[in-house]
Amino acid sequence: MIINNIVIVSPMYKEIQALIESAQLQKEFRYLPEDEVTDKDLEWADAFLSFKTKNTYDYSKFKWVHSLGAGVDSFLFKKEWDENVLLTRTICSFGQRIAEYCLSYILKDLQFHAQFYQLKTEKKWNPITPKLLHEAKVMIYGTGEIGQKTAQVLSSLGVEVYGVSLSGKDKEFFKGVLPVDSHDSLLNKMDYVINTLPLTEKTENLFNEQIFKFLNNVGFINVGRGASLNETALLAAMDENQVRFAVLDVFDQEPLPVDNPLWNHPNVTITPHISAVTTPCEAVDCFIETLENLEWNKPLRNKVDVIKEF
Repeated sequence: MIINNIVIVSPMYKEIQALIESAQLQKEFRYLPEDEVTDKDLEWADAFLSFKTKNTYDYSKFKWVHSLGAGVDSFLFKKEWDENVLLTRTICSFGQRIAEYCLSYILKDLQFHAQFYQLKTEKKWNPITPKLLHEAKVMIYGTGEIGQKTAQVLSSLGVEVYGVSLSGKDKEFFKGVLPVDSHDSLLNKMDYVINTLPLTEKTENLFNEQIFKFLNNVGFINVGRGASLNETALLAAMDENQVRFAVLDVFDQEPLPVDNPLWNHPNVTITPHISAVTTPCEAVDCFIETLENLEWNKPLRNKVDVIKEF
C-alpha cells in the first residue's frame, strides 16, 4: 500500500508534528485540532490518524486509519466499517502501564493500606498480618495484548490468574480461560475482577447484576471501557457485599459529572482515565513502524480485526 497524504487529528498535534518532522518522512502531512478539520482535508488524505474523535467521519474515503490509542471503539462501536479500509491501533507500553496500575491497587488491598491509615488517625496500634500475592485469585476479562500482559505481570508474582474471552481459547500466563457464556462457575472463588475489554455491542453493559450476583466480596477494577459497566448495578453490588471496593479509571461519560454518586462512595477509587496514557513519543514510534511495515508489505502486529467482537 502506498501512502502519500496523511491527516493527523489530535489535541497533541503540535507535539506529534515536531516528532514526525524530526524523523524526516517523505510524506505530506496536515496536523490539525478536530475543530479545524475540513472536508477538503479528508478528501486530500490517504490516511487518517486520530485518538478519539467527536465527529463521525466517512472513513471509507481513506486507505488506512490509525488509532493513536489502544482503543478503536470510537471508530467501530455501533458503526459500519468498510473492510477495504485498513484499521490499526497503537501498541506500546499500554499493557505494562495497566498491569502496574492494577497491581498497585491489589497490593494496596492485600497490605491493608486503608486500614493502617485509619488506625494512624485513631492512634491505635493494631498489628494486622498482610496477605500474600500467591493467595490471590484474579479473573481478567479480555485476553488480548493488554489482558495478557496484565496476566503475565500478576502471575509472575504468584497470583492465580484466570481469563474470560469470547472463545475461551487458552492463552499464556492464564491458569485457565473461560468462554464468556459459561464463565460464572469460578466467579465466586475470585478475589479480584479486572476488566480490560474494548467496547463492542457484546461488551456494552456487560458488568451488571447478572455478573455481580456471582461475586463475593471482591475488588473490581475497570480499565477497559466505562460503557461496559452498569454503574447502578455496581453500587447495588457494593451494598450487598458482592463488591468490596471498586477502582474505576474509565467512565461512560468523561469527565465524570460532579453529581455522579460514585464520587461520594467511600469504597470507590476514581482516576481520570490515566491507567494507559498515550505519550506523543510512543504514538509516533508506533505510527512510523506501522507505516514502514505497511509500505514494505511486512506483517502488521497492530492490525485490528474489524469483524472480531470480543
